Amino acid sequence: MKTIQNDTPATGIKGRWWQLFIGIICMAMVANLQYGWTLFVGPINLAHPEWTKAAIQATFAMFIITETWLVPFEGMVVDKFGPRPVVAFGAILVALSWILNSQATSLNTFYLAAVFGGVGAGCVYGTCVGNALKWFPDKRGLAAGLTAAGFGAGAALTVIPISNMIRTDGYQAAFHFFGILQGVVVFILAMALVRPAPPAGLKIQARQTLAKFNMTTLQMMKTPVFWVIYVLFVAVAMGGVMATAQLKPIGADWGLSKEMVTLFGTTLPALTMALSIDSLCNGFTRPLCGFVSDRLGRENTMFIVFTGEALALLGLYHFGHTVTGFMIFAALIFACWGEIFSIFPAIAADTFGSKNATGNSGMLYTAKGTASLVVPWASWMASGGSSNAKVLSADHWGTVFYFAAAVSFGAALLAKFFLQNYRKKFIEEGNANLNAEGEGVGIAGDRVTA
Repeated sequence: MKTIQNDTPATGIKGRWWQLFIGIICMAMVANLQYGWTLFVGPINLAHPEWTKAAIQATFAMFIITETWLVPFEGMVVDKFGPRPVVAFGAILVALSWILNSQATSLNTFYLAAVFGGVGAGCVYGTCVGNALKWFPDKRGLAAGLTAAGFGAGAALTVIPISNMIRTDGYQAAFHFFGILQGVVVFILAMALVRPAPPAGLKIQARQTLAKFNMTTLQMMKTPVFWVIYVLFVAVAMGGVMATAQLKPIGADWGLSKEMVTLFGTTLPALTMALSIDSLCNGFTRPLCGFVSDRLGRENTMFIVFTGEALALLGLYHFGHTVTGFMIFAALIFACWGEIFSIFPAIAADTFGSKNATGNSGMLYTAKGTASLVVPWASWMASGGSSNAKVLSADHWGTVFYFAAAVSFGAALLAKFFLQNYRKKFIEEGNANLNAEGEGVGIAGDRVTA
């Protein structure tokens, strides 16, 4: 049992549960930039048949890359100026991104909008997750999971109205209306964000060994343990990012685009219903797995869930050609991959300290951008390797699914049978090297502070 001492109790709007709630809503408002994109791919391709789906999906890859790879730098700005200006700036870019999409007549405009949207979403995502880690040093997995759940499940609130607006008014109108709506809401909420000030006397109950030292992002990147964690993040994110971007095209290739589903009295196209359910599953699993990992241990939870993702990917390929099979296994994929956005920020703070948690977890989050490079490749493979193919083929998805499943299962084994002991040894040696003044030399040879 460890106690975190802090002389500044959180009160009023500075209360940490209020800050957590604000962060969750901000995340929900930018979720559509990623999880709603699959709704637009088909309509854009119909409006511009001269563009291949692989070329259109390059927009998604650009969004993910800019959303993730700039988060460490955005985190440094947050550490210097606080969360409010960074999230407010992100809100402006989020709105501008979809407004540009609504006016786009060339792929280059879509690509530019993806860059704006990626930077904006990254400002919101990195800031809110970093705030949660700092406000809740006693419940890192749960707090990061709840915050990330806003991003995972947020799209579930608007995927149906967006789909309806695309069908009735066109995809341009949907981009314009929801772009402004999401940007305005995030900008207003940004004004209520404040710097973290955890209350005194927090009790930390965790089965895993925790770092007493604090490493900067550069120090962290010099350690081999960071790169092991990074590779695991990339490996598991690949299957999830691919499913996020390709879910509707996959369903269309398997002949499910015209199927209708009635659930709880609501009748919707099967792919729209699946996307809504998937977003809910993706969001729900984040706080759940974060809560479990706080108690069961990070690597133990990784082994269970990463194995589950591998099985779900194989299940979707083999049994997803029916509406029932598609909805079940797609939901399982989203449920199993969503947990990486709670466990990995928590494991970064556990391993490298809380002081620089925003920048450190942000650097780890860039692994999602690396994983996004698989999206255009998946489209290319599904088209049989033809750069001119405009219609993807159901026959070629097997290569993509088997590859993603194998990588996910390999990550499960690596987490349980290598990372678990390796990371524990790294933390114990780093803690032992701290001297009486609260400073010491970490394993990488850099001076770290308590």
